[in-house]
Amino acid sequence: MTTPPRDCATRLFITFAVTTGILTSVIMTSVIALPRAALAEDGQLDKMRAKISAFISDKMEKLGGSRIVYKVDTDGLRESVVTDLRDDVYKNLREGKIAFSGLAIRDGGVELKIADVKGREQLARKLASTAEGLPSHALAVTDGGDGLVRLAPTNAASAARLHELVEDAIAMIEQRLKEAGVQLASVQPDGTDRIRIFLPGVMEPERVTAVFARRVKVGFRLIDLSMPPEQAQSGTPPTGTEVLPGFKDKSLYLVAKDSVLDGDDISYAGPGFASATKEPIASFRFNGRGTRRFAHITEENIAKPFAIVLDGKVISAPIIREPITGGSGQISGNFSLEEANSVAMLLRAGSLPGHLGLVEQQVVPPAKP
Repeated sequence: MTTPPRDCATRLFITFAVTTGILTSVIMTSVIALPRAALAEDGQLDKMRAKISAFISDKMEKLGGSRIVYKVDTDGLRESVVTDLRDDVYKNLREGKIAFSGLAIRDGGVELKIADVKGREQLARKLASTAEGLPSHALAVTDGGDGLVRLAPTNAASAARLHELVEDAIAMIEQRLKEAGVQLASVQPDGTDRIRIFLPGVMEPERVTAVFARRVKVGFRLIDLSMPPEQAQSGTPPTGTEVLPGFKDKSLYLVAKDSVLDGDDISYAGPGFASATKEPIASFRFNGRGTRRFAHITEENIAKPFAIVLDGKVISAPIIREPITGGSGQISGNFSLEEANSVAMLLRAGSLPGHLGLVEQQVVPPAKP
């Protein structure tokens, strides 16, 4: 049976009803469909890349330019994947009230003891349900005897995670180049864990790599209601707060300077469409640590608004109506599909620079006539 790719999977999400200004925990089904994934399915992405590569190669030969190569930190990726797995296992154990002991990361996987056979079967079903439709979440489960259970990502899942990270990094690099005003560039995967960038006519590659080194600042911050943001902007804002503008409008928000969660707490983000309204949205999912922290924050701040901030702009400011424990959400805000895609990419890119290492940057002279 063919499993749908991550970006086209049907998933359950806790919905952030941002358009109504209310944060709820209504369960709904949403189909996530990245334009890039749709192209990849029928081979159009590879064809498009081949055409761009041929065009850019011709320009490089005539104009010269810069060649930059990045490598994905595969060791760091494996570590974060196993850490997320441990957190997911712990979350499922707590929710299922399954008795266990000795939960630990060991030899690239997670080990624990569950004495009850039914408990082991229950955990296996929960994890299989989570991985359904997501090849990158497939697990190998080994029974070590005497209640010992070992869980580890399959080789196929590890390869899928690496592919996803490379594609996310390419999207981030393309977006940063666009923001920097670079119109002529080729960003291509190079093998399984490298990314090759050609920039015709650009003779200072270090100025470009400095752009990629900047981390996107993603933050979930509480909103201060002690005074109107306009008053805080014209006077002195309360200690530990600042005034930020809205993402799409001229609204102002008085928010805490410190984030309660950040980009490192997000394990997945992608654009899609709301089931009820069909409007473009950006969906995301926290890792295990982020899920626990968000559940605690929402429980402690019921009836209060909070802000989702990207690079110093508030993209939404819903009100917390009840504890949100599912670890997933959707952001809506009268987005176009392109804007929803950009928001999702920025959410993913929050921790990407930490997974990329610069292998080389060099100036390529034009070919002699």
